[in-house]
Parts: sequence; C-alpha cells; structure tokens
Amino acid sequence: MTSEAEESSASVRIERTFSAPARDVFEAWTTEEMLRRWWHAEHEWETPHAEVDLRTGGTIRLVMRNPADGTDYGGRGQFIVIEPDRRLAFTWTWDDDPLARRQLVEVEFIDHGERTHVVMTHRGLPAAEEGDYREGWDLSFDNLEAALAA
Repeated sequence: MTSEAEESSASVRIERTFSAPARDVFEAWTTEEMLRRWWHAEHEWETPHAEVDLRTGGTIRLVMRNPADGTDYGGRGQFIVIEPDRRLAFTWTWDDDPLARRQLVEVEFIDHGERTHVVMTHRGLPAAEEGDYREGWDLSFDNLEAALAA
C-alpha cells in the first residue's frame, strides 16, 4: 500500500530565461493583472480570477478556466518567502483536492540585466500527476514569455 507521503513526493523543476529584467518577471508572479495574463495550464485557457496579498503570510488565489467547456480549476496558497526580484515561495492547495495536500512552489529570479533566468520548483505533487504538472508549467511559462513581451 502506498502512503500519502509517497503519493505526494514528486516535484517538477523548470528553468527558463526570459527577455525581461528581474523586476518585471518578479512582478509577473506577484501582481493580479499579470497573473491573469499568463497563469493557465494551456495556451488557450484564461485566468479570470487572481488575488494577491503580497506579504509574508499573505495569500495568493488563482482560478484558471478552460473556455472549451467552462471548467474552472482554482487553488490558493500562502506566501512564505518574498525577496523582491530574487526569490518567491508559497504554499499551494487545489480547491478540488479531497486530501487538501499542501504543495510548495519556489521561484528563483537570477538577474542578467535585460534577461532573467527563472528556476521554479514545485514540490509535494501527486506522483501520478508529475508529467501533467510539468506540461502545465511549460505551457504557463510560454504564456509568461508572451505576456512579458507584450
């Protein structure tokens, strides 16, 4: 029998370099307007709802929507590390997770002037869904790249 800890021990690490200063990339992760422009797991999806209380202990709440069928996918977390333009970490729990598993998203912003290298690690994932999370983050990062270029 698999324990809950084993089922939630997977993680995804994504690295990507964006053509924008660290300040702009950090802002894209921490402002409601920018999060609505890029935080969705498919290119054609949308993020109609984003709330950010950017302080240690403050909350983040996002809802992605699949416009093909109107299904919403929401989640929330709490900021535990905020180092503007350098680091960000927050917990994450999906609204529809019956086990209310608490995940952790850690983001490092490495400033290279007009370019920023981002290292994102998402921990505590259901092992069976690791590939889905990787694909979703890759597509979200594509959206982020487009949002930063706009």
